[in-house]
Amino acid sequence: MNQTTKATRVPQAARRAAILDAAAKVFLDHGYAAASIDAVIERIGGSKRNIYSIFGSKEGLFNAIVEEKAEDLFNILSVQGDIRKEFQEKLFEFAVRLLEIFMSPQMAGVYRVVISEASRLPNLASSFYRNGPGRSAVALAGILDDAVRRGEIFVDDTKEAAEQFIGILRGNIYLEFVLGLREPLEPDEIVASARRAVRLFMNGVAVTSSRVPT
Repeated sequence: MNQTTKATRVPQAARRAAILDAAAKVFLDHGYAAASIDAVIERIGGSKRNIYSIFGSKEGLFNAIVEEKAEDLFNILSVQGDIRKEFQEKLFEFAVRLLEIFMSPQMAGVYRVVISEASRLPNLASSFYRNGPGRSAVALAGILDDAVRRGEIFVDDTKEAAEQFIGILRGNIYLEFVLGLREPLEPDEIVASARRAVRLFMNGVAVTSSRVPT
């Protein structure tokens, strides 16, 4: 790659990131329907032509925002850490990370907008789920698979068990938060809630004399 190409690509990448950052504020503040490209330009400058050349349309811009936010928020769940850690410790760390994501104002904002547009933009909802919430179940199922292979837990279907654990962890707290009925959990509350969820889950997957992995 020559120096001219490098010099061109860096500003383009920076410009794209700046547009996404400005547009995210517009969409999350006003919702999809009320948001406009003009409002994005007021924040970041430039022209409609420039934005449309990069993202194609308002829908394309919003889809890029959703994918990026979901990727940023849920990427941490792909990190499984030290393989020498006990399963229960890894599960607890995962639970804390996921609750921190659930309690993120950015996550709640994206979720609200996606829900409001899901029936009109089903591809957007699918992309959000695939890049965001769906990844949490996949990441956890991988952790459960490792624990099953080591004989630490007994689980017939790790994907289903992962979804059940996330349901326990989320409970009604997340819905109340998204609906604006409560403030996000404080750090110590996140830790306490994660410990309760892990304790309850472990009671269901513990290896006992009556069910030993074969």
